Amino acid sequence: MEIRYYGHAMFGLTAQGTTIVIDPFNDDVGYPRPNVEPDAVVTSHEHSDHSSVDLVRGRPKVLRGLADEGRTWAALDARVGPMHITGVPTYHDTEQGRARGKNAVAVIEVEGLRVAHLGDLGHVLTPEQARAIGPVDVLMVPVGGHFTIGPAEADRVIAQLNPRVVIPMHFKTRVTASWPIRDLEEFLGKRTGVKRVGTSVTITAGGLPGDQEIWIMA
Repeated sequence: MEIRYYGHAMFGLTAQGTTIVIDPFNDDVGYPRPNVEPDAVVTSHEHSDHSSVDLVRGRPKVLRGLADEGRTWAALDARVGPMHITGVPTYHDTEQGRARGKNAVAVIEVEGLRVAHLGDLGHVLTPEQARAIGPVDVLMVPVGGHFTIGPAEADRVIAQLNPRVVIPMHFKTRVTASWPIRDLEEFLGKRTGVKRVGTSVTITAGGLPGDQEIWIMA
């Protein structure tokens, strides 16, 4: 499976000729508009920096984590080519959605791998949510704080799910320099096992690292 990072919280996953895009941002975020024509788009919630389906080309199948304009969770359980995609209900804040609404974690199973994209998770997981997400090989986790969990909460979520690969997202860059979120170095600190893998990386179940690694994507 190939993982491609487009910036903010937007990723593309490609396996066996099928591509899905997760959480496409809107043009106002400031990252370049990607030239991608996926088979499906998955959204964690309805905020425009995570749900701008028209950012991509073509007519993809749209799989929303929330329903009724974000007021409730969708029953996300779908197959797109070789990929099985399910949603796990969570919140965008620590107040059970009262401040920023609901959020859905996307779990993608393909080629013997389990990938979890946490969307705009705003809290440490409950034991029930962690069990619903299940075993994770690759975890895409927000680390910037303010709108999502920050470095300390991200550490706790990583410990809850114990993935083999951690990919940070939703942090301050030169594109989002005016946003009230933290930069990546606040999460990384003096960690070991950090690898810079570029814009895209290919991963297989047999090629997962033995010890947990943090992969920084450009």
